[in-house]
Amino acid sequence: MDKFRVEVLSAMAKPQQVIWAAMHQDYSEGFVADDRDHFPDERKAGELILKHLLRGNRGHFGPLEHPQIVFNVGYFPHSTMQQLRTHRVGVSFDVQSMRYSGMRVVEVAEGKRSVEDVFYLRPVGEYWDRKGKQYAYSEAQRQEDLEWCLLACKRYGDRINDGLSEEHARGLIPFDFRQHFVLSCNARSLMHLLDLRAKADAQLEIQKLCELLMEHFRAWMPEIATWYEE
Repeated sequence: MDKFRVEVLSAMAKPQQVIWAAMHQDYSEGFVADDRDHFPDERKAGELILKHLLRGNRGHFGPLEHPQIVFNVGYFPHSTMQQLRTHRVGVSFDVQSMRYSGMRVVEVAEGKRSVEDVFYLRPVGEYWDRKGKQYAYSEAQRQEDLEWCLLACKRYGDRINDGLSEEHARGLIPFDFRQHFVLSCNARSLMHLLDLRAKADAQLEIQKLCELLMEHFRAWMPEIATWYEE
């Protein structure tokens, strides 16, 4: 869907081995770092975590809080960022501000950027509201909405030229401007976020974000991610 992007900026190496070491320290007589040359490899560590920590509803998720991953999330609408920031347990954000990055709106008004490079509109199709009522979003409606966005960009540019500050003029633009941000979390908080926002009744765009996060989760912690999906 669309031009949404998620890239990994940083991820702890051997995260399943780290979780295993934390789990192992809980019941080990010794200092686990002294035995690091004999730690299980990443795949085996994942299997041991599933066997001794995650399967059977043991409910001890503390070791999952040690490995960290940092994502760069791009081109999602502002409304997605708002939904995401309501879940801050173990998650941190740095978010592109329309106080400092409004030149792209002016560039739309000047014809240097497309409207859809800066603003998000849902694709044409059939939708349901939160009460289950079905409706259609037509090509004609979408074109009208794109024109409205362009007019708002021109008004924004006029007001900037009049001397208004960016935080004043941004009140004139459509709500769902695209917004890039950096998101960091640990493995436990990542799964918590997916629990809440990958649901079938979550809003369309944040479901897509969860799909992209899940792809990176699988690559980072394959055994644990597979268990989580199952």
